[in-house]
Amino acid sequence: MPEKKGVDWSPLWKLEDWWAVWFGFILIFLIAGGLITKVPKIGTWATLGEAFPASNWVPLLTLMIGLGILTAIGIQAMGKSAAKYALAFPVVFALAVLASACSSYTVAKAYNLETPLWGLAIGLLISNTIRTPDWLKPAVKTEMYIKTGLVFLGCEILFNRIVALGAPGLIVAWFVTPIVVIFMYWFGMNVLKMESPEFCITLSAATSVCGVSAAIAAGAASGAKKEEIGVAITISLIFTVLMMVGMPALILATGLDPDVGAAWMGGTIDATGAVVAAGAFLGQRGLEISSVVKMIQNVLIGIIAFVVAIIWVTKMGREESAQHAAVKEIWIRFPKFILGFVAASLVFSFIFIPAMGEAAVDGFLKSTKAFRGWLFAMAFISIGLDSNFKDLINKIEGGKPLVQYIVGQSFNLVLTLFIAWLCFGGILFPKTW
Repeated sequence: MPEKKGVDWSPLWKLEDWWAVWFGFILIFLIAGGLITKVPKIGTWATLGEAFPASNWVPLLTLMIGLGILTAIGIQAMGKSAAKYALAFPVVFALAVLASACSSYTVAKAYNLETPLWGLAIGLLISNTIRTPDWLKPAVKTEMYIKTGLVFLGCEILFNRIVALGAPGLIVAWFVTPIVVIFMYWFGMNVLKMESPEFCITLSAATSVCGVSAAIAAGAASGAKKEEIGVAITISLIFTVLMMVGMPALILATGLDPDVGAAWMGGTIDATGAVVAAGAFLGQRGLEISSVVKMIQNVLIGIIAFVVAIIWVTKMGREESAQHAAVKEIWIRFPKFILGFVAASLVFSFIFIPAMGEAAVDGFLKSTKAFRGWLFAMAFISIGLDSNFKDLINKIEGGKPLVQYIVGQSFNLVLTLFIAWLCFGGILFPKTW
């Protein structure tokens, strides 16, 4: 008789996707249990002394050691050398600290020059000048950092905040976004004839949802190359700065209803931080409307990543199995970190908030956001260290990504303005919020 095979549980400790979930939830439960109460970060600074105060050195060193030990355990379990990783990790972390410090400079903050952009630039500078040394490469773990950071991002998707603006906010955030994603992908693939579907969907998601996080999620779900994710984020961040400054000025100059303008910005400006900065120009009410619309829209990150993963597994992937779309094949190839993203959202929304209250959860979120920031910083340092300018330039494809972004964002601006006018201009709903 043939030997009956049991369930193979080894992927739970051998696959990077699962380790991203374990890393995330180990730290989440340490935070919820009160063992981690504060995660250090670089504060806004104008002089170098303010950037690296003596009081922050020990917390940063502790963070580096803690993250290094935790991730080294996973590296060893995945069959790689924990010793080589541990030797290189402090350098990657130190470069992430440098990138975070650059983005926290008052001038950089004013122009929304975020940590991922600095991380990419620093990594590229090293890899294209002195070249990334071989001993550093064991800690250049772009996908591991990205996937773990995305699990933390799930913590911030709280369902009680989705209903804060009711139907108007939901319509602006959820009606327009899928339409723009589909339109941009169709335009990129059928009109511009872009070579990489993965790059096309990554840029579409970055434009339609929230820039960096959406690009990372869609890129990871579709299997986009690191350089493609980097280019998508760079394009998004450049235009985010322009929109952050230009949209409030346009709204104020034209006398557009501030509620409509705030919802418009919340649905179109890519980065959450930039939405907050732009919304402040329209007063406290404008700040709240724009921020909540963006938070509601951010919920779609996980949904879009989930849908993209399913489509790429069943329709876009290589012919790796005769039963290409079978449930088992889908499960094998499905990005497991997305399950961690969804689980984190559910745990925070339906366990932590009811059991501990919103005030306690807000405290937890300060720590999870800080962890996410450090992981994304290390991810973009790694992208830069593992890339070269020639690769990035090749991804521009004669300007096609720029054209895709400009056309897609223009479509997004027009459609979102119309829907915001219907929902927040007193046309479909009374102005009671």
